[in-house]
Amino acid sequence: MLLLVLQLLCCWACVFSLTAQTKCNIYAVGFYNLENLFDTIHDKGKNDYEFLPDGTYRWGTVKYRNKLRNIAAVLNEMSTDVTPDGMSVVGVCEVENSRVLGDLVRHRVLAHRGWKFIHVESVDNRGVDCALLYNPRHFVPLATLLVPYTDAADKGYKTRGFLVVSGELAGESVHFIVNHWPSRSAASAKRERAGELVRAVKDSIMRENPATKVIIMGDMNDTPRDKSLEVSLGARCSESEVKAPSDLYNPWAAVAADKSIGTLRYKGKWAVYDQIVISGNLLGKERRGLVYHKTEIFVRDYMLQREGKYKGSPKRTHAGGVWLKGYSDHLPVIMYFIKQPK
Repeated sequence: MLLLVLQLLCCWACVFSLTAQTKCNIYAVGFYNLENLFDTIHDKGKNDYEFLPDGTYRWGTVKYRNKLRNIAAVLNEMSTDVTPDGMSVVGVCEVENSRVLGDLVRHRVLAHRGWKFIHVESVDNRGVDCALLYNPRHFVPLATLLVPYTDAADKGYKTRGFLVVSGELAGESVHFIVNHWPSRSAASAKRERAGELVRAVKDSIMRENPATKVIIMGDMNDTPRDKSLEVSLGARCSESEVKAPSDLYNPWAAVAADKSIGTLRYKGKWAVYDQIVISGNLLGKERRGLVYHKTEIFVRDYMLQREGKYKGSPKRTHAGGVWLKGYSDHLPVIMYFIKQPK
């Protein structure tokens, strides 16, 4: 009899939990490094010569269309096992210009989503930028700013800036900061400087409106425990360390501890370079307003190399001079937020 009662209580708890979840609206926010999404046309002033029909990669119409179709397929499927609406907002990097973004959101695989995009040209030496894709039914952008990367110790250093898009997600004030920090070929100090600059942007935003919420996303080219994130940006790796609404929380440290998966393979090992960091006011067990729910590295079998030297790694566009008809050398990340309807 006691066992029966316990089983009934367990079932009741499960039903109650599911009922509570169905009363919440779900918003999926993600980030995806698109790995060299170039078109086939030279842009004046950009170092895009490798990605031209007569360039190193012989980047012609067939390859470009294949790349668009692959990326559109991933974006279209992301988060649909949790919410049929798909993604609310996706930050992206390594895009050449607004033209490729337009081709992407209008692609037949993705067009039914009705997504729009925000892009500002940067001064990056390679000509690749950050951008924000969004579902206008979920997110309403109100202001956009590209904050430049500056370094007094190296004034000649040029790289992409930090795309700040302010607006309303689920009817609440939210600021997105989309990043692509200096690569691992640069010294750690370059990424530490990026962390300092983004932290200053976040502090400025929250001084003006302490109630607003900030979501920082990007390919940081560092792990959650590296100095650029934990010290320079000030992103806490444990919820218990978040003491104030303006403190930052980085849940990806726990994900990175699992060495069986990551967002890319670096020197043969999985690493988590692609992350989403949130302000402390997005945490809360009372579920009032828009709050953080969970994280996910989005991966499907078709996104991974199935054979050869790089078996199990993200299936990239090219490797060793060979066109792999792949997707990206990175896997996308998703962070889910929930909000109880009024």
